[in-house]
Amino acid sequence: MDSEQIIEVRGLTKKFKNIVAVNNLDLNVYRGDVFGFLGPNGAGKSTTIRMLLSLIKPTSGSIKIFGKSIKENREEILRKVGAIVEKPDFYLYLSAYKNLEILGKLSGADTSKKKIMEMLELVGLSKRAGSKVKTYSHGMKQRLGIAQALIHDPELIILDEPTTGLDPQGMKEIRDLILYLSRSKNKTIFLSSHILREVELITSRMIIINNGSAQVEGTVDELLSVDKLSVTFEVDKIENAKMIISESDWRVKLSSSTNRELTFELMKNEIAVLNKFFIERGFSVSAVVPVRSLEDYFLKITEGNGK
Repeated sequence: MDSEQIIEVRGLTKKFKNIVAVNNLDLNVYRGDVFGFLGPNGAGKSTTIRMLLSLIKPTSGSIKIFGKSIKENREEILRKVGAIVEKPDFYLYLSAYKNLEILGKLSGADTSKKKIMEMLELVGLSKRAGSKVKTYSHGMKQRLGIAQALIHDPELIILDEPTTGLDPQGMKEIRDLILYLSRSKNKTIFLSSHILREVELITSRMIIINNGSAQVEGTVDELLSVDKLSVTFEVDKIENAKMIISESDWRVKLSSSTNRELTFELMKNEIAVLNKFFIERGFSVSAVVPVRSLEDYFLKITEGNGK
């Protein structure tokens, strides 16, 4: 990953009357990232993307893209950005080829036959170039939308829920395309999704937001490591156990406690060691429940905000 920042967001806030859609959000996306922007429906993802693209104005905060303020350098920046916001729109009674030609001309892109067919080939639609878009499946329209976003060869691609409504095969096709764009075309990808598994499979870094605020950010390896677990120990004499832990090296691993349980952030090989620690000190361990901490966390915030 390159250390050059492509997106730098600081204190971004958007209010709609009494509703705070985005609240003091910070973002850091670097060149070469496939950056996962993860959160349940209604978390503020689309509102953030609309501010990144200067479609709506922030209430407060700053947005820099390619090191420049979007407010002061809008046209220059957007010439190097391709995006799909929600579902792409097309002229349904025209062919995919004609749609790309028209939309490409509007963006000032190369609309030669070679270029258009290259884009359609890239997204796997070259054999249906002459078909009217009204005959396309939802997945094909999504892929055509990505071709539209790529027609002017942008450096940054912003995709808002690109696999919504797709069957498993369609989702895989979009994932494969995103990975190809990142690895073979050196594009920086900003991918919004509410599907943890989708983000886990293809992103290098991610952030989770909920109710418009950032909850956790980091590399996928850090956040989704199979070795990094949130482990709950149910032990007797809980107050004594808390005291013993507070006086040991395990205190730095303790993340939360209740009147029945202690929860630790542990590597997989530490679970048995901590269990032995309790037993050797005379505690009875009635349950040890390991959970991938990010998945557990994401499910909790999704269940708490399922709109």
